[in-house]
Amino acid sequence: MSQIDPAKVAILTGASSGIGWALAKELAKDGYRVGLLARRADSLNKLAEEIRSAGGIAEAAAADVVQRPAILEAIALLEQRLGPADLLVANAGMGVPTTLDPMNLPETEQMFKVNVFGLMNAIAGVLPGMLQRGSGHIAGVASLAAYKGFPGQAGYCASKAAVKTYLESLRLQLRSRNISVTCICPGFVKTPMTAGHRFRMPFLMEADEAARRVARALRRKKKVFNFPWPTERLVKMCYWVPDWILDRVLRGTY
Repeated sequence: MSQIDPAKVAILTGASSGIGWALAKELAKDGYRVGLLARRADSLNKLAEEIRSAGGIAEAAAADVVQRPAILEAIALLEQRLGPADLLVANAGMGVPTTLDPMNLPETEQMFKVNVFGLMNAIAGVLPGMLQRGSGHIAGVASLAAYKGFPGQAGYCASKAAVKTYLESLRLQLRSRNISVTCICPGFVKTPMTAGHRFRMPFLMEADEAARRVARALRRKKKVFNFPWPTERLVKMCYWVPDWILDRVLRGTY
């Protein structure tokens, strides 16, 4: 465990499982005092104890990112306990397939609330303080799915494209205010969210490995971090593949 810098604070949403869980431990190793946010208090408390047992500093606050007053209150509580946030990782997200007959609009609407507005709510919790101090780092988790619409994943791809575009715009707007913005775009990572996928996931990565790569990208304050590179190449290649070929290849996955 690195020596703790009392002025170095990271807050993560969606920390109760998957990439968020693993990344919280990586950031603690990097010397961050870690603020953990998610809906499940029991999981957060367990993670906080793991970090403390390894010599780190962690505090937990349960809140739903969709509920703006609750998430703002939770972030304020964590900053009161740990200090002002130097880094926010807006990681909370969900994924549901898009159905057409019938259209599953309620599930898709909830996904947009979590993936897009949940990220905005978390940013709203730390941005005023960062602007006042004239420093900070905001990172949000999008997906390689943000680069291409895929059948059966219309809602998910659209929500992650919204996250990517929002963060890109925010990065340009904050450039002169000494606040960095990083958009993280993973491929397939082994998490509870991907466990239910019935299709083959190429280059599937363990959450611990994904977290190590994300932590390195955050240290470098990369603008956009796409990984792994074979999946990135595969997704971007799909831009040029005719629709009839994609339909034939992907039929049966939706």
